[in-house]
Amino acid sequence: MTFELFIARRIYADKADDGERFSRPAIRVAMFGVAIGVAVMLISLCVVLGFKHEVSSKVTGFGGHIQVLSLTQNEDYEMLPIITNDTLNQKVHRVKGITHTQAFANKIGILKTNENFRGLTFKGVGEDYDLSFFRQSLVEGKMPQFSAKKSSNEILLSRQVANELGVKVGDKIFAYFMGEKSMRARRFTVAGLFVTNMNDYDKNYAIADIFTVRRLNGWEKDESSGLEISVSDFKQVDDLTKQLQFIHLDTDRNGVTYGVFSIKDLVSHTFAWLAVLDMNVVMILVLMILVSVFTVVSGLLIVMLERINMIASLKVLGATNASIRKVFIHFSIMLVGRGLLWGNAVGLLFCLLQQQFRLMSLDASVYYIDAVPIQFDWLLIFALNVVTLLISALVIWGSSHLISIGKPAEMIRYE
Repeated sequence: MTFELFIARRIYADKADDGERFSRPAIRVAMFGVAIGVAVMLISLCVVLGFKHEVSSKVTGFGGHIQVLSLTQNEDYEMLPIITNDTLNQKVHRVKGITHTQAFANKIGILKTNENFRGLTFKGVGEDYDLSFFRQSLVEGKMPQFSAKKSSNEILLSRQVANELGVKVGDKIFAYFMGEKSMRARRFTVAGLFVTNMNDYDKNYAIADIFTVRRLNGWEKDESSGLEISVSDFKQVDDLTKQLQFIHLDTDRNGVTYGVFSIKDLVSHTFAWLAVLDMNVVMILVLMILVSVFTVVSGLLIVMLERINMIASLKVLGATNASIRKVFIHFSIMLVGRGLLWGNAVGLLFCLLQQQFRLMSLDASVYYIDAVPIQFDWLLIFALNVVTLLISALVIWGSSHLISIGKPAEMIRYE
């Protein structure tokens, strides 16, 4: 152990005459400031990561990560269907990182009861469709056996739409669709109710089987509104979308032009909101680091003033300015280290409690989720601690140069 570290530890552990040492409260405030700053930064980071994970999971659960859509309209300005056969699927799966593809078909219709009616988009899905998102969102009833080969005559509705129409699970309801020459009616059974807390989905969609929707549209068995593509890593969505551009503007056997779009393009407003959250958390991190550094430097200066006679004595005994600076740098790092320890303990405890017991709730109609979400990224948490420690050490090193000011003879007379 070097003598600088030895003296720093003695200063840090010195509890003698606490009532007479005006530096002790300042040291506690400095440590408390670091702890609070780190806790706030850690909680902010985990909450924003949680928001991004939950919201992006809802969006991609409903619409996939990338979509192949039609760019060709008919004379009524409606998008023509695209061919989603094995040829298209094989082209998509050439790109490494693609995990799943699933076709869907849309048809606008009206659900009507004796008292109410509601216009919705009926989204048709088949047996190959990943329904895990809807299973997680299902609050009543059961999941229908959707198929591309036969009609189930069952639909999923959001609880919001069901309440507006006054229907419940097991009820039969008529739906009306515009055909080429006349209105077509179809009776469905409400198999289940889901709640996604995403108004764009809950208010506007009913989920049916793709066989029925294709028949209502008058389409062939391989014609669809689009193809949803899932990827292994959401961070690669932009890159994989670029790699799939060889399909963009290609045409199928009917001459319909393909368009390839990432989910970030299709629901850009949602991801723009998430980007604003990123900006907010950066501002919080910068502010909290500044607060932590300020409290540590303030505590360091108070300790240096209180120990000015000790500094003078060390200089008289032959200690260099650099050596004395090391004493106070070691002391400050101990202070910051303890603050980091307490800050991480408080922050992680709060996050774990929130994750397990959902103590803080939210208005789902505004935030898309009903409780403050938590997502841990241990690499980012470690990086946050390292950056805080390095910035604090750099500022402490700069502040310690004040020791070089003043002569020992003048300092030793300081009271």
